[in-house]
Amino acid sequence: MNALFINGSPRKNKNTAQMLESAMRGAQEAGAETELINLYDLDYKGCKSCFACQLKNAKTDGVCAIKDDLRPVLEKAHEADVLVIGSPVYFSYPSGMTRSFMERLIFPHFTYDYDEQGNRRRPITEKRTAMIFTMNIPEDALEDWKYPVLLGESAKQMRENFGHSEMLCACYTYQFNDYSRYAVTVFDEADKHRYHDEHFPIDLQKAYDLGKRLVEEK
Repeated sequence: MNALFINGSPRKNKNTAQMLESAMRGAQEAGAETELINLYDLDYKGCKSCFACQLKNAKTDGVCAIKDDLRPVLEKAHEADVLVIGSPVYFSYPSGMTRSFMERLIFPHFTYDYDEQGNRRRPITEKRTAMIFTMNIPEDALEDWKYPVLLGESAKQMRENFGHSEMLCACYTYQFNDYSRYAVTVFDEADKHRYHDEHFPIDLQKAYDLGKRLVEEK
């Protein structure tokens, strides 16, 4: 059993990374071999619409044909039993690096090819997947900002192409080390700090439970 964790944040030790590391510990507790990859260490672009993965009798075997820094990561993701992708939310969506990764990950598993009964001819590559999102907005604003729909679309695409996906959100995260240096009057630093101290440990526990559950239920 192997579990791969993808960090779509430019930061390696902040909110998203900490959530992923907690999920990794849960997966390790359940007996999985784990690895964490930071997308911002890699040089790659999104899908180029070459359609090599959609050719009849395509020989891509579920992995994007483009050979760049992302190719070895996609090969690992293809082979993983459990795949967890973490990203901060930028303007209501996952980070650009995360989106580009997901385009290249999902399209080789996606198919336009269905039989007369409406069944896909390319079988789903079954794996347990999850999306972890960290964001500035408070939890009670999620519905107003349509985040269950906007962010849920990523989890939906993972579920439709890999058979299972879950979504975990960490809200109202602490963003700056020193708020006084930035023009952020819309936030109250003391309130952010209080919320972080009270709620982020709970979010980390949820991430741990998620990682453990995904492995145990595989």
